[in-house]
Amino acid sequence: MLHINDVVYRIEGKLILDGATVAIPTSHKVGLVGRNGAGKSTLLKIIRGDLATESGSITTSKGAKIGYVEQEAPGTDKSIIDWVVASDLERADLMTEAETATDPNRIAEIQLRLTDINAHSAPARAAAILAGLGFDNLAQQRPCQDFSGGWRMRVALASVLFLEPEILLLDEPTNYLDLEGTLWLENYMRSYPHTIVIVSHDRDLLNTAVSHIIHLNAGKLTTATGGYDDFETQRRQKQSLELKLKKKQDDERRRIQQFIDRFRAKATKATQAQSRIKALAKLQPIVAQIEEQVAPITFPNPEKMRSSPLLRLEDASVGYTPDAPILSNLNLRIDQDDRIALLGQNGNGKSTFAKLISGKLSTCHGKVYGAKQISAGYFAQHQLDELNPLKTPYQLYVELLPDATEAQRRARLGAAGFGASKADVTCAKLSGGEKARLLLALATFHGPHLLILDEPTNHLDIDSRQALIHGLAEFEGAVILISHDRHLIEASADRLWLVDNGTVTSFDNDINAYRQDLLASRSNKTRGKSKTASDGTSNAKKPDRAAQRRLAAEARATMAPLTKAVTAHEKEIAQLTDKISKLDVILADPEIYAKDPDKAKASGIKRGQLAQSLAHLEEQWLTALEELEAAKSQQNQI
Repeated sequence: MLHINDVVYRIEGKLILDGATVAIPTSHKVGLVGRNGAGKSTLLKIIRGDLATESGSITTSKGAKIGYVEQEAPGTDKSIIDWVVASDLERADLMTEAETATDPNRIAEIQLRLTDINAHSAPARAAAILAGLGFDNLAQQRPCQDFSGGWRMRVALASVLFLEPEILLLDEPTNYLDLEGTLWLENYMRSYPHTIVIVSHDRDLLNTAVSHIIHLNAGKLTTATGGYDDFETQRRQKQSLELKLKKKQDDERRRIQQFIDRFRAKATKATQAQSRIKALAKLQPIVAQIEEQVAPITFPNPEKMRSSPLLRLEDASVGYTPDAPILSNLNLRIDQDDRIALLGQNGNGKSTFAKLISGKLSTCHGKVYGAKQISAGYFAQHQLDELNPLKTPYQLYVELLPDATEAQRRARLGAAGFGASKADVTCAKLSGGEKARLLLALATFHGPHLLILDEPTNHLDIDSRQALIHGLAEFEGAVILISHDRHLIEASADRLWLVDNGTVTSFDNDINAYRQDLLASRSNKTRGKSKTASDGTSNAKKPDRAAQRRLAAEARATMAPLTKAVTAHEKEIAQLTDKISKLDVILADPEIYAKDPDKAKASGIKRGQLAQSLAHLEEQWLTALEELEAAKSQQNQI
């Protein structure tokens, strides 16, 4: 169990968390969402103890380990599988001690503990996780120093998944995964036996891999059951209701104020006026909803459209040296209205293909027709680091529009989402999302015929990703998309091309079929490895059927009272919630404060008492639920 209790935290005087409170039961999978800059990553750092709060506390179940992804795996000469296995320090210490221990009792303790933590199956478990994240058998034997930063981040992720902490914190893990790795992680999270808190802007991941959404907004935490789409529906319904209540209350406040203004000076109406003043003071205003508007993402259309096909490849091959092509036998065409998503693992050649059609690489063999007649806009994540940190967006637009007026330049910048407050800020001080928006604007400034986007969403929040989808829908040119965001692919692409086995071919099915094929393929490989590892290392004897039946009966006997307690608590919670809702209706009526102030006061006191009882009851329910889930987990192991 993880409790965040009334946490307050400031950064340079700015209030980030303002009494943030939430309880996460054991084994729950929750997605932590909110706008960029809301404080999600800060909250994760507070949970793991890296930051001290101004007030409030974080409490967990006794002995619960908190796991999170380190910056990246170090560049050592140790193989990545050995590095992942060695991250289990307890196992490493026990294995070392087992080689030198001489006391029979201590040897027995060591072997028993090694069995408890599945120490002998550790290499097989590590290999399965690394395979899911894109490392084949050969790659797993290579030293960490052979891999780039993005791949080392995958190794660091594999390490924390291998340790299986009771509370797993993940902060945008898909930013350094391809679509295939994201799909595997999504499947892995669903079967993870412990608690997960994940910060992500990947809508599909939040719809399929978590059971609850925690929304961080204005320093407060609110919880919704279900995935992101369920949360969004509930949020819109709540906003609609609050707007209606606010309108009704504002009308009532105006009516009372008009009475006060008319009769305050009249002796015959003075008493009534004073009564209305008191009623007005008691009428606590509903806070107006203030939502930061997300600037649209727009792409200039090409001034002159080209006839189809824009590009045609015949028996083409491409690589970085003529005698070692990465992709061969390319026979493809791109039409002026195509929306194509490239599928395939990182390292298969997706970015190489993108560079070929953007004109950044030439063919080793074969032909590319039409490349000289079209313009291409190319966006890649690595370009964020290439922005001049000392220049502002306005200065970059001066270079693009040397003959334009300042008003014309600022108008273009405003359309790209850079108003007066951001246009003159140096690139070094822009957020990752703002840099991504700026790069998108620069890459498409002259209205390209073909737009190539290589992982455009890594620094965009969910609302900005939706703005990108709308922008692509309105763009009249062709689009080539490389992304791990399945929602973006499904919403924007009408054709899928698979980059695999040294070539690019059309995938004549949808993204869900690709996901099923991928998971089935990896599952078969994992089962094969697990069977080999089990045959070679497991000497454990399975209990006989009579013992299994006895253990199952004992587990059911343990679960029965727990199930009854959880059900009883849920029933009481529903009853209290219903009573509080009825009191809220009474207290929401502004006339009660004038007509029957004693009833209003009594209702307020009663509501406070019921709220305290509800909070205490929810604590009991969470404890009973945790014990029940632990019992279920024990039964599943029988």
